[in-house]
Amino acid sequence: MVRRDFIQRIAAAAGTGTAASSAVKPAKPAPAATAVYMVKGFNCITCAVGLVVVLRGIKGITSAKATYPEGKVTVGYDPALHSDEKIRAFIDKATGFQVSQVITPAR
Repeated sequence: MVRRDFIQRIAAAAGTGTAASSAVKPAKPAPAATAVYMVKGFNCITCAVGLVVVLRGIKGITSAKATYPEGKVTVGYDPALHSDEKIRAFIDKATGFQVSQVITPAR
């Protein structure tokens, strides 16, 4: 079970205002750009879910998916608003996790 207090603390720190119990959002269009990040600091599935909730609450992030065992986070974003490095910096500073590598797949 996901710890709501953990996710709410991460959302508050990120300034997204996203609550763990927020309603399902309508489908978003396919991302214009996608980046894959290798992230250190995932200790459990709650960490991965918390990061995804925070990322999905940011304007310009169209999708986010985390794979806990591999420490991999895939983010779809609008390149007019974000860059690989901007998202990496956000993950490093606002969430307490550390991006060890940015992998940008061919588009």
